[in-house]
Amino acid sequence: MKFPPPLFSTQPQAAQIFSAVVLPIAAGIVCGILLDVNEAAYLIVSLITIAGGFAAGYEHMGGSAGVRRGVFGGLLFGSFILIAHEIHGQDPKADLPHPGILLIVITTVLGAILGTLGGRYRARRERVPAEA
Repeated sequence: MKFPPPLFSTQPQAAQIFSAVVLPIAAGIVCGILLDVNEAAYLIVSLITIAGGFAAGYEHMGGSAGVRRGVFGGLLFGSFILIAHEIHGQDPKADLPHPGILLIVITTVLGAILGTLGGRYRARRERVPAEA
């Protein structure tokens, strides 16, 4: 893998759609199904997505670009957790906030924070070699 990854804006459109739309939706679907199957697996996969939120922000230069990506990814991720859970139709094995829509708010806010941190880290990291 090339490090750092290319900036999101320089990637082909198909790669942009895959990483910004397909991946958060797929992760949300997996988490939504795991929510109904096994609490530990749901929590583990949910925690792994934290790295994905930071990495998504890292594809952008600066916190303001990263936050937009994080909000969008968190919104999709949380929405598809609930959608998959509802379609699967089982009782959740892990606790969900009440009302469930709060999960979307939580994942969107966390996505914004992670995207901001990733974008800020990228900007700071790329400035250091130029100054050295």
